[in-house]
Amino acid sequence: MTAPVTRKKVPSSAPQSSGVVRTYYIAADEVDWDYTPISTDVTGAPHAETGDDESGAGLHHRVYHKAIYREYTDSTFKTLKTRPQQWEHLGLLGPLIRAEVGDSIRVFFRNNTHLSVTMHPHGVLYKKDAEGASYNDGTAGTVKKDDLIPPGGTYTYIWTVPERSGPAHMDGSSVLWMYHSHFVESTDINTGLVGPIIVVAKGMARADGTPKDVDREFIVDFSIFDETDSWFFEGNAGRLGRESRLKALNPLLREQNLMYSINGFIKGNIPLLTMRREEHVRWYLLSNSNEEDVHMAHWHGNTVVANGMRTDTVFLGPMAMAVADMTPDNEGIWLFHCHVNDHFMGGMVGRYQVLP
Repeated sequence: MTAPVTRKKVPSSAPQSSGVVRTYYIAADEVDWDYTPISTDVTGAPHAETGDDESGAGLHHRVYHKAIYREYTDSTFKTLKTRPQQWEHLGLLGPLIRAEVGDSIRVFFRNNTHLSVTMHPHGVLYKKDAEGASYNDGTAGTVKKDDLIPPGGTYTYIWTVPERSGPAHMDGSSVLWMYHSHFVESTDINTGLVGPIIVVAKGMARADGTPKDVDREFIVDFSIFDETDSWFFEGNAGRLGRESRLKALNPLLREQNLMYSINGFIKGNIPLLTMRREEHVRWYLLSNSNEEDVHMAHWHGNTVVANGMRTDTVFLGPMAMAVADMTPDNEGIWLFHCHVNDHFMGGMVGRYQVLP
């Protein structure tokens, strides 16, 4: 997933940068998303029987209408850009945006949904006309156009990547940020509008933006998607959704529509994350913003280094962004899951494979 790199002068309205301009064509699209495209029991892990097991309800696909970010080949937004096989595990996450410290990021954005949405980045530098968030900030006129992109609308977001957006002294060669819609933030994110940004230290990026000292990268989003807080919930749930739009009125209905996912996949449906023994593997971890989004990412079989410490579990609070480095020495297929009991039993689990 490599962005075109051009050496263009950044418009004066944007922060100035001495690096290259990395250009992306990203749209918000409506899709029907299947949280269980393979089956509801990929890992084969034992679990306590529920009423769903007896009724057969657990055999059905969990499909919801959602809005997600997708990448296109050019500004016509006619042709989707093919996601490389090594990044198929991103699932419903938006396209990976890469940059090296000193670069600029130019996103040509189109809203193909019937919602009002935006793109708001974390970590990078932006002016008020590229913040992508709607609130009373003392600005007016054209500076507010980034705050709400209407259905069918387009906007160009320009962000820069100064030193303070890159790795600090306790980081490795790259750090993780995220972007998401920030019109009605919680509802936008639960609807599916979220994606990753990776920033590499100055001089540490290959031509394609990947860090020179890393052999393989994975991005994993430990997120509970609250489908009762989606813009499409009434359509997804029918009459029950209309009667229970306020989730406090029906907590059982809400629980039935909480998707305990990794990258929008539940119950092991995320593609098998594959690496080789003794590779330098970098894991980028993030989470959603619901109050239940308190996670403990855990790898079976191997260990990682996170925050300069050896561990096999990494804590994630709401809207967390973390990095863990692994040099796998233990071959096989291993479980990778959230160690919060309800989340693990709810389906926040996948697998990774270490080859010789």
